[in-house]
Amino acid sequence: MPTELKMPALSPTMEEGTLAKWLVKEGDTVKSGDLLAEIETDKATMEFEAVDEGTMGKILVAEGTGGVKVGAPIAILLGEGEDASSPSPPAGEGGAAKAAEGEGAKAPPKPAPPAKGGGETPPASSTPIAAPSPSAAKAAPPSPARGEGQDRIKASPLARRLAEAQGIDLAGLKGSGPGGRIVRADLGEGAGGQRAAPVAAAAPAPAPAGPFETDIPHEAVKLSNMRKTIARRLTESKQQIPHIYLTVDCRLDALLKLRGELNAGLASRGVKLSVNDMLIKALALALVEVPECNVSFAGDTLIQYSRADISVAVSIPGGLITPIVVAAETKAISAISKEMTDLAGRAKEGKLQPAEYQGGTASLSNMGMFGIKHFEAVINPPQGMIMAIGAGEKRPYVIDDSLQIATIMSATGSFDHRAIDGADGARLMKAFKALVESPLGLVA
Repeated sequence: MPTELKMPALSPTMEEGTLAKWLVKEGDTVKSGDLLAEIETDKATMEFEAVDEGTMGKILVAEGTGGVKVGAPIAILLGEGEDASSPSPPAGEGGAAKAAEGEGAKAPPKPAPPAKGGGETPPASSTPIAAPSPSAAKAAPPSPARGEGQDRIKASPLARRLAEAQGIDLAGLKGSGPGGRIVRADLGEGAGGQRAAPVAAAAPAPAPAGPFETDIPHEAVKLSNMRKTIARRLTESKQQIPHIYLTVDCRLDALLKLRGELNAGLASRGVKLSVNDMLIKALALALVEVPECNVSFAGDTLIQYSRADISVAVSIPGGLITPIVVAAETKAISAISKEMTDLAGRAKEGKLQPAEYQGGTASLSNMGMFGIKHFEAVINPPQGMIMAIGAGEKRPYVIDDSLQIATIMSATGSFDHRAIDGADGARLMKAFKALVESPLGLVA
């Protein structure tokens, strides 16, 4: 029976996506692991792989189509001996896909006859792509993956390769592919061997701002998937997380001197450290020193992390993304510098994999390069804190009871007060300040 291919959820926050490009055409033969399409998610452009073999019978969503809901049918895959004239699968297995507009449908589907003893069956939705109904999905449960026994873990070849490379135990993951098969998108939760913390149930979202009329000359720009996700997550964060803000002023002179000396020694290796690289290491070490701040709030549970994975805010066209430096407390500053250069470059090209920006135990956002002296960042849930870094500038400063000129940077920590007490947040800020002002501890 033909198999319905649906818009996959390629990230935990993805609700809809844009089918940017088809990599196959109708009539092509595909096998498990083949790349079928490029899909723009709320964070990056991802590749959608086949989890079974067959022939592309019909493409239901044209490339370039935006706003395709997760779970909506996008194509029909034909099995061995089937062709395009084969009976269409029932609703939930491809039947809803026939309503796609512009795909050559000759006539609208006829309404079903009235149900016995009740009212009329509701007419078919006029929406081009409809999600299958739960009852219809029960009528034709997916069959086990071809060539794999029930006792074996069902996973696509690409998922197996990525899991092996990242040390992920497939037995602990739940597959979202046909027949429960594990696909690449399912690895995001277990990337790096660390399962994401559960999040408390979200409060009902407020009504979105509606359109309005204005006489001011303007241009209406449709929000990208990334911008929609940023708007939703930041709203949820400020509504659901009680933020507490703590600020310290850090003297940067010793750190800047050490940076200059390190860069002179690393020049022959082509490495140039930034202040941000050193601050990433300082935050990671501070979190290890004050583990009460390296946590996530999860309802009636507090998740205590045993390593410091630092999410670093990177501005990209259309929004913001936070690639992660995993176990930053264990890495040399030069290694952090190389890793951030690679992550930031691929982030701006939209080539990061989900495991490289999903997760993290705390975040760092630096707006000092824009001349911003002080700001308060919004926590990135389910993390428990984020450090906001301002610009280093020459200021009058009291040193050894005398007024002198020093390079001062303001750093503000935003803490989830449900999980982190003010006193513990203050200890973290003190530890961070000490590492910045006595930076030899960063290289010891």
